[in-house]
This record gives sequence, C-alpha cells and structure tokens, in this order.
Amino acid sequence: MAGTNSREITDLPPAPAVILVAPQLGENIGMTARAMLNCGLTDLRLVAPKQGWPNPKATAAASGADRVLETARVYPTTRAAVADLQRVYATTARPRGLVKEVLTPRAAAAAQRSEMAAGQGVGLLFGPERTGLENDDIALADVIVTAPLNPGYSSLNLAQAVLLVGYEWWTAGDATPDRQLDHGDSGPADKTDLFGYLDRLDAALDKLGFYHPPEKRPGMRRNVHAIFQRARLSGQEVRTLQGILSAFLGAKLKRGPEALAAKQPGEEEQS
Repeated sequence: MAGTNSREITDLPPAPAVILVAPQLGENIGMTARAMLNCGLTDLRLVAPKQGWPNPKATAAASGADRVLETARVYPTTRAAVADLQRVYATTARPRGLVKEVLTPRAAAAAQRSEMAAGQGVGLLFGPERTGLENDDIALADVIVTAPLNPGYSSLNLAQAVLLVGYEWWTAGDATPDRQLDHGDSGPADKTDLFGYLDRLDAALDKLGFYHPPEKRPGMRRNVHAIFQRARLSGQEVRTLQGILSAFLGAKLKRGPEALAAKQPGEEEQS
C-alpha cells in the first residue's frame, strides 16, 4: 500500500524511542525508518551499527523517511542508549529463561501509552537481524514483547518487527473506526434526496403496472425501498439514479411503451 499526504500535520505527539542494537546493514536501518514514520515514531537510536553512520544506503531505503534518519543518534552500548528512559521493552521471538513480564505488542502498546501519558520515557529494543537481542541486552529491559505468530515460522526481518510493534502503538491512540463507508466527496445522501428519488420511482412503477395486484402494493413498495436504503447511497449516486430515471421516462414518452420491450442480450429473433 502506498500513500503519503504532505499536507497532513507533521508535528507528531511524543512516542517511544526505537533502539536498534548492532544493526548489520544500512538498508535495514532505512527500511526501519520508513516503518517507524508510518507509525509516528521518530526517535531512532543506533547502538554500534556495523557499517557505521551515516550510511547512504539507509537514506535510499528509507523512501522519504529522512526526518527519522536525520535525527538518529549513535551510542556505543545498549546501556548508554537506554540510560535516559524509565521503561524499556525488549522484543524477542523466543523464550530466554529470564524472569520478566511478557506482553503481546498490543498489550505492550496500551501500557506504553499510559506510561508516556504519565511522563515516562519509553524505549523499544530490537536486536541484530540474524541473531536478535543478546540476553545481556534483554536484562536491561523491564518487559519482553513477543508477537503471537505462527509457531512453526515466526521469523521477522528488522523492519517487519518494528512495523508490527509500531502499528500497535499507533492504533492504541488512534480513533479511526474499525468499519466505515467512503462516500467520496459528496458524502452520504440526505434522506430528503433519497425519498424524492423513491417517490419518483414509485410513480413510474405505478404507471408501468409493476405494483400489481393492488393489494400487494404496500409490501412490494417496502421491498423496493429497502433495496435502496440498504445500499447506503452517496448524494452523487442518488443524483445519478435520478438522471437514469429521467432518461428512462423520457425514452418511454418519446418511443411509447414498446420501448420497454427491447430485446434482451442473448435473445434470438423470432422467425
């Protein structure tokens, strides 16, 4: 999925720091920066990156997430990178035999929101691409975060792991409804407009004898109306339907009722 709107507000609220321990490739750092900015994370901390810093390959892979790379800070050790934080979450896919609370990314995000609201500094710790975090690094953390993935294959690359954890952080504070209908620029149709169309449609169907026999008209009319009510039409769609109905009625007036009996696709000529 692609989509960037530079007109959106760029002043993001405070968010956890992302700490990459001994990242191996500049490209992975760049892709991580892209994943971070997707989720409103901008504080990137690098612990002894293998290819040094800055790295032009990271910029190329960041796909425009330059603001994350430009403010990235380099530290010699993990301990130095987390020294100013009050809560640190270490991400790992396997048990480490350490006595620590283990949370899913979703539960961790909820806790992080509360902690940051209370003024605490929070960090998300990620290990090298090949090996993950060492136990000595995890020992510096307060909580372990493990994603409930397919137990037969739970391997993630660095950017994927950051995106998964970052997504949960972002959505924990986002008010977007789980389900909505996009009506385009016109918005949903007003009931007045919809009723106006249905009144015209009823009149046309009455003239055509569709509502027959008369005693069944109320039930048939309700069924027809329910179709359009259920469709949740936009204002533009109602206007389009009004135009179709006008064209249909105009053709009938000009050509007579026989116009309605036009041959359907696939019908054969009668000899």
